[in-house]
Amino acid sequence: MSEQENVKVVQDAYAAFGRSDVPGLLNHMTEDIDWQMFGAPELPTAGPHPGKPEVSRFFKEVGETWSFEKFEPRQFIAQGDMVVALGFYSGTAKRNGRTFGSEFAHVFTVRNGKVVKFREYTDTANMVGALSGSTKRV
Repeated sequence: MSEQENVKVVQDAYAAFGRSDVPGLLNHMTEDIDWQMFGAPELPTAGPHPGKPEVSRFFKEVGETWSFEKFEPRQFIAQGDMVVALGFYSGTAKRNGRTFGSEFAHVFTVRNGKVVKFREYTDTANMVGALSGSTKRV
């Protein structure tokens, strides 16, 4: 697939997330998706999430943990089968009402029209702080 087609796959996946359509989002992934969010173990969504069932649990945990006010992928950079999305998100920890905000870099590997690998890089200390109530930054 072309780099533009790979960007479209990623943009379509983000659109599904924006509609809270997790099944639609999962349709953009291979069964053996290699999904990872780097961060401290205090962050319930951090760590590896191999395969669609684990990614589905990841999004369930995201929905139970956060209420997003903004989720804005702002720039897409493609090279070969890799697409990097740079953006910003902010929200509230549901358990205590504390806010967080962070820029992010999401790195996708796309093959044959499906995401096979995902890595998330963000300010997870900010997110852990919001969960623990030790900080309030946006």
